[in-house]
Amino acid sequence: MTTTVGKPSPAPAARAWRTGALSHPVLLVLLGAALVVSALMATGVGPVGVPAGEVAGILVHHLRGGGDTGAAADLIVWRIRFPRVLLGAVVGAGLALAGAVVQGVVRNPVADPYLLGLSHGASVGAVLVLTTGASVLGALTLPFAAFAGATAAIAVVLVMARHRGRLLPMRLILVGVAFGHLFAGVTSFMLARTDSSAAQQQIIFWMLGGLSGARWATLPVTASVVVGVGALLLVRARRLNALVLGEEAGAALGLNASRLRWYLLVLTTLLTGTVVAVSGGIGFVGLIVPHLARMLVGADHRRMLPVTALLGALFLLWADVAARMLIAPAELPIGILTAFLGVPFFLLVMRARGLATGENA
Repeated sequence: MTTTVGKPSPAPAARAWRTGALSHPVLLVLLGAALVVSALMATGVGPVGVPAGEVAGILVHHLRGGGDTGAAADLIVWRIRFPRVLLGAVVGAGLALAGAVVQGVVRNPVADPYLLGLSHGASVGAVLVLTTGASVLGALTLPFAAFAGATAAIAVVLVMARHRGRLLPMRLILVGVAFGHLFAGVTSFMLARTDSSAAQQQIIFWMLGGLSGARWATLPVTASVVVGVGALLLVRARRLNALVLGEEAGAALGLNASRLRWYLLVLTTLLTGTVVAVSGGIGFVGLIVPHLARMLVGADHRRMLPVTALLGALFLLWADVAARMLIAPAELPIGILTAFLGVPFFLLVMRARGLATGENA
């Protein structure tokens, strides 16, 4: 029996995904349209329902420069819900992009920003502010502290993960996991030491993630970082493809793998630290969404990254709607919901990928 050396032919499940697939531009247009429609619908959903047509009218009025009308619907839509919907889309896109890049950099399909200690470091900074009551920068104190914590965490991890001047993927994962547990222990210690029950509740809610603190003032910076970093990642998408192939293949293509890893991890830190600073710890978005994007368009990051961003925005937008409505008038921390949705979805994705690559028994 002879065997053919080369690229294996796709299994039936893989061909099924590709056969009826839409072209990449059409898919992007459809996902973009779905995001716009979802934003209108999600803005109208709540204890006080607002029809989508009325939501659109209020948004057009304000986008044309109109002021507050004083109506209850205008206040609910423009001041409360629409900033939250936009922030949810931005945060979802940012977390999904960060997860896709981390999976490529460390060449591990179950990697995400949490694996490198980024989110745990952000929690240390945020909890420090909440337990001490510091307000040096006013309303920006908490986001800035969370961002600083994430930056400090990844800086420590990157320094400790170096080996003879190079960043090794497995060493990076191990160091990230170890320091993630350390930062989680520091956070738990500070939580246990505080005597304020109100502060404890606020800390727990922040650690589980939520978008209830969405304000127009926090949106421009967060959106600018996500869009800007996303554009830089897309420019490096071809090189990220080469990095995924391994050190030898990358070197053959003239790629400095270690330098590229540093560059991509710095961008991922900026991205994750920014979104975690305004949303708290929301898990599974960076883990499951990139897998779904790969199943739709393949592993080429030039095609996969834009789809990942749009899917992440859609996923978190509707997850936030569910978090607002499931136990209304109370609010469910969105991190709990993404965990409940993420675990079974991730198992289904892994089963589908196993069928597609012939890995299942």
